[in-house]
Amino acid sequence: MSIQIGTKLPRFSVPATSNINLTEADLNGHYTVIYFYPKDSTPGCTVEGLDFTELTPQFNAYNTTIYGASMDTMKRHDNFKTKKGFPFELISDVDGQFSALFNVYQAKKNFGIEYMGIVRSTFLFNPKGELIHEWRKVKVKGHAQEVLETIQSHQQTA
Repeated sequence: MSIQIGTKLPRFSVPATSNINLTEADLNGHYTVIYFYPKDSTPGCTVEGLDFTELTPQFNAYNTTIYGASMDTMKRHDNFKTKKGFPFELISDVDGQFSALFNVYQAKKNFGIEYMGIVRSTFLFNPKGELIHEWRKVKVKGHAQEVLETIQSHQQTA
């Protein structure tokens, strides 16, 4: 069972870059974007991370914290973050338990071969830690901008 719009995440603790352990309490007091991507240092995942990086000042202006998440190891995350200069933390979900909360680890098909992997997805939480928007099966082009525009419109109507 994955998280639903209007609800909070159950208790969790996941490691992230900069030697932090992210918990549900870290989602309070600001908007939070958690974007799941398949694999560090691949073309689409790199572009997505760079798009969020480029818009980070605008996200910051709207009191929004960004986290990227994949099943890569902390060592791979540290290398990816450093090499690309990402100003946000990357969550390491090697065992897939965090991904399971969002139902993003699913069967995928590529060139007729079926395998399990992360389906590119993004989740937006309000300052109370409640899920207010989700994007599933994300296409990278323009996605970070769409997330920013959603936050902007939500804050104007809140």
